[in-house]
Amino acid sequence: MARIVHIAMKVDDLDGTADFYEKVFSLPAAGKSRSEDRSRRAVSDGNINLTFLKYDSEESPMAKAVGEGPCIHHFAVEVDDLEKYVSQAREFGCEILSDPTKAPVKLRIPGGPIMEIVPEGRYRKGSERSAAQSD
Repeated sequence: MARIVHIAMKVDDLDGTADFYEKVFSLPAAGKSRSEDRSRRAVSDGNINLTFLKYDSEESPMAKAVGEGPCIHHFAVEVDDLEKYVSQAREFGCEILSDPTKAPVKLRIPGGPIMEIVPEGRYRKGSERSAAQSD
């Protein structure tokens, strides 16, 4: 059965946002990493991974994909068969935004929001399996 396992938020203040969730709600840190155009920190409630993304520039393609300013960037649904669900999303008319053969597979769903499809186990107990593999 598919289930929501991850939510990513684009933020202006990476450390301030993560510290807020860690200190106010006592959510434990679940990872910190850096990729080509963004930095990230994550917390978890043990079931859902909540990742905060700080882009170097609003001109980054994925920053632009969700619009200007802070917002919910995307959410992830864990599935047992990545290829099957990517195929079904295509048949439904979803726009595939990333390499459909490599997780996570980002896509624009009907109505406009971005989501990603991930294989089972990517977010174990809400934390990232590997910081380098997320978002």
